[in-house]
Amino acid sequence: MFGTQMTSSNKGKGTPMPFKTLRVWLFAIAALGTSGYGISIMFEILSSNGMTLLEYALLVLFSITFAWIVTAFCSGTIGFVLQLLRIDPLTLKRIKPIEFNSEAINAQKTAVVMPIYNEDTHRVIAGFEVSLQSLKETGQLANFDFYLLSDTQDPEIAKNELSAWHALCERLGDTAKHVFYRRREDNKHRKVGNLTDFCERWGSQYDHMIVLDADSVMTGKCMLELTTSMLNNPQAGLIQTIPIPVRQDTFFGRFLQFASVLYSPMLATGSAFWQTDKANYWGHNAIIRVEAFITCCGLPTLKGNAPFGGEILSHDFVEASLLHSAGWDVLLLSDIEGSYEEVPSNILDYAVRDRRWVQGNIQHLGLLSSSKLKLMSKLHFLLGATAYISSLIWLSMLALSTIDAVTRALNSDVYFNRVYQLFPTWQIAKTDLIDSLLYLTIVILLMPKLMGIIVTLIHRNKRFGGSIKLILGSIIETVFAIIVAPLMMVFHAYFVLCVFLGKKVKWDAQPREGRMVPWKEAFGYTLFSTIVAIAWGCTAYYFTPVFFWWLSPILLGLVLGAPIIRYTSSIKLGVQLRKLGIFICPSEVDNDSTLEALKIHLKEISVPKEGAYPQTIPALPQEQLVTMPIQSFKKPRRLKMKALKAKAIKKFN
Repeated sequence: MFGTQMTSSNKGKGTPMPFKTLRVWLFAIAALGTSGYGISIMFEILSSNGMTLLEYALLVLFSITFAWIVTAFCSGTIGFVLQLLRIDPLTLKRIKPIEFNSEAINAQKTAVVMPIYNEDTHRVIAGFEVSLQSLKETGQLANFDFYLLSDTQDPEIAKNELSAWHALCERLGDTAKHVFYRRREDNKHRKVGNLTDFCERWGSQYDHMIVLDADSVMTGKCMLELTTSMLNNPQAGLIQTIPIPVRQDTFFGRFLQFASVLYSPMLATGSAFWQTDKANYWGHNAIIRVEAFITCCGLPTLKGNAPFGGEILSHDFVEASLLHSAGWDVLLLSDIEGSYEEVPSNILDYAVRDRRWVQGNIQHLGLLSSSKLKLMSKLHFLLGATAYISSLIWLSMLALSTIDAVTRALNSDVYFNRVYQLFPTWQIAKTDLIDSLLYLTIVILLMPKLMGIIVTLIHRNKRFGGSIKLILGSIIETVFAIIVAPLMMVFHAYFVLCVFLGKKVKWDAQPREGRMVPWKEAFGYTLFSTIVAIAWGCTAYYFTPVFFWWLSPILLGLVLGAPIIRYTSSIKLGVQLRKLGIFICPSEVDNDSTLEALKIHLKEISVPKEGAYPQTIPALPQEQLVTMPIQSFKKPRRLKMKALKAKAIKKFN
């Protein structure tokens, strides 16, 4: 029987998190103070000769983008200090390894669920099996069950899944009693509907569920650490890990996974410090308390049309916010290792994935007015949407700056702006302030990278192939990040415009294997932006050469868009860099046994040929039906709270 929300009677002690309110205030003061300082400098620069409407617009756009990068800078700085001193961001004590309690783990039941949709069957089964085998090797499999939850609609892929499943069960032998396969022929509500179906049919039989993506791999040790952490935190509704990208061979793929494993732990540590028990959920590689999820996370269809109405697309942020509002904790454990995922291998596939995330995150803005959601949840929504909208803002700011620079160049010799003017208007250029703001912005953008390199050199440089290879890889990563940033800016700006114009996006399976992008495809996605960049550069150079040179790094990335996409998708280049020790990652240096098993599985075990196994539907556990109540984003009146709770309890009985 489930209750509707976390109460003082069932909320255990859990992990001590001192000074929670003070942490938020410290972070807010640092972020707002730094943002205000930068914005004030920009205002003084623009107002030195009087403010036009164009310059007011520039100030607003600058304020948004500057505040956004300051937020990341402050989180990174906090994470740097905590990681340097080896301090846990939640307890503020020295980091200690998680100690397993076998008796406590065996007293609970945990489901490991992997929702899939039209995926590469070979890769899905391989990741599913090696994760299972890794847990089995720990000797703690007895109270875990693994579910492959298929929403596949392609008939051929569905046949492959069923044949591969029978082959998997044959390989597992007696262990097959812990694995189950269910396919929905009607994939209503996509992934949300897939997980809802599992929870309503079998979820009540489990205390927790570990949610994996189709490209996820998780070690048995990681699963036990997550389960132990959930047991140690009875008030936690969800605990999120940092999924680290692996298995990439292209230059772009290896660049992504190197940057992720180098900087993400530090940034996540900083975020965990000020978010404490109100962290976010990223949709996978996390453990969830099933009772809390079933009771609190039934998602409604939002009223109105796109981009803010319709089915909730990026469900994870919203589910975390609903858990927050019901009193459950959501924790981010930044030091748990063995949680892996895969990323797109080239810029175009990466951009296509981001297109879906752009739409989902912008939809969250429609929930900011909700009276039910807590302030921290709304902040997650705002930061998530700003991460993409800032690209459109940045592009708009560059365009307006160009117009402003050209206008000033054309009027540089005009000293009498009005008919009756006794004294000339002298143009004032505050060069010192301009330089100060430029240097401040560069520091805020690049300092988190430098801090990530420093803390890695001190604590784990050998896991990156040694200090020299780490530093060389970091330099290449930083330079390439600067070169590719304008291209990603244009893609994201276009995606944001598409969302606000009501253009829908398909949520299909993602391509995960490496491929060399053809020239035709590369030019097809970049030709327009390349032509615009050339015209933009010529105009700037003709009217204001000084401004052109400031703009040139942006224009260079756009003009070279197609070659950048083409050559960074090269598997040969990525493999060569790996041989030289560039972009080496800890999982490769450590030879993680689970990832090694995945490599062997993909090489030696293939999907059975058609007809090798009968197309019989596997048996499933006996169902214990419950209903996930659909949530409202309106805060119920206090007088109605008891009635609503009693109604929910009666429903589950």
